[in-house]
Amino acid sequence: MSGDLMRGGLPGGPDTADTRSGAEPRPAGAPRLVGTIWGLLILNTLGSTGAKTIIPLPRSLIQLVTMGALVSAFALALAINLRLRIRASAFVLLLTLLLVTSVISSAHLESGFGALFRCFRLTLFVGTLWLLSRWWDGGLTFVRHHIRMYFAVLGSVAAGLLVSPGAAMPGLYGGRLVGALWPLTPPQIGQYAAVIIGLTVLLVLGRRVDRTSAVVVIVPSLVLLALTHTRTATLGLIIGLLLAIGSLVLTSAAARRFFSWTVLCALVATVALGSLLQAWFLRGQSKENFSSLTGRAKVWDALLAAPRTTVEQWFGVGLGDKSFGGLPIDNSWLAVYNEQGVIGVSLVAAIIIVLGGVALLRPPSLSRACAIFLISYCAIASYTEAGLGDASPYLLHLAVAAALLAAPAEATPLAAPAVPRRHVPRWARDRR
Repeated sequence: MSGDLMRGGLPGGPDTADTRSGAEPRPAGAPRLVGTIWGLLILNTLGSTGAKTIIPLPRSLIQLVTMGALVSAFALALAINLRLRIRASAFVLLLTLLLVTSVISSAHLESGFGALFRCFRLTLFVGTLWLLSRWWDGGLTFVRHHIRMYFAVLGSVAAGLLVSPGAAMPGLYGGRLVGALWPLTPPQIGQYAAVIIGLTVLLVLGRRVDRTSAVVVIVPSLVLLALTHTRTATLGLIIGLLLAIGSLVLTSAAARRFFSWTVLCALVATVALGSLLQAWFLRGQSKENFSSLTGRAKVWDALLAAPRTTVEQWFGVGLGDKSFGGLPIDNSWLAVYNEQGVIGVSLVAAIIIVLGGVALLRPPSLSRACAIFLISYCAIASYTEAGLGDASPYLLHLAVAAALLAAPAEATPLAAPAVPRRHVPRWARDRR
């Protein structure tokens, strides 16, 4: 794609070298590998269950690919950071504590040996983030990697729609868009589309990408989002953008214009297309089904009513498949409570609070706005989607937010500067 958006470089030049004052010297070629590692992490979090694909893919093969991607990501991250240089990060530290809690809860094997395997996966995931934290400097590098990789995923969804519309919009999912080449569910596709739309809009407002490249990303993503009929992703996009743009209103004329036009267009659309929007939002569901959040509330009530021991209440039953009684939990907080207990819920809440607090304390900037959008989106989606307690796209979104909120690294001199001979005291000069 054309424009700065898909190059992967920092604004103003390539990211193989950062010439800003106070920036840590970076090894040549590392940023390119960082993008590859980020893409492998995204591949790992795509999951192995979903709609039926055009070419049937055995679940074991998909799991082999996704787990292989994670192992490769960790190996590459270690290869480019052999000296284990990391940056202090409250986000990754809290994730590490969550990992410890997961290991303690999974050691009882109430969720089977699969819980220990998931702990191993989470260990590699968190370890890779620690190794990548060296390049977290408050710049937009990881935002660009994020957009580029998820746009590639959406490209596979669009290709499946063109090749086989029937398989991409099956009746099993009520005609909603799914992944026909890779098993992706409508909520997954909606999430990826909403996130890259929001980030691209913010880059346009910050004049970090040309409008042609932005249109190439935003328009197809909006179409795919509409075809998924995903309400959570749509609300997360709207509210997240409003909060992010609101943080720029006082310092950006472009943000003020966009905010004004958005509000005006929203009012006009509500009046003119109110019935159509309501029909899209309800997705043909009855009021009873809608009020119970498509049956989610029944699972939540059963989970909260289930008897638990003191250990299970504090540490959970171990990492599982985010289900209860054979039904998906579809709520990050209840899924964490079930698998990692009250301690896990406290740690996840601390992650959101710490990132949100740091974002509020930062001065207005494009990086801060992008971080606010990602944090807001994850907080909103956590009500009807699981994933904040395990390796998932939501943790990757928050990792990008942490990278955006990181302060620039301090300069590390490669060698002591030479002192001119005339500045050396006479008594200290070499005698010849």
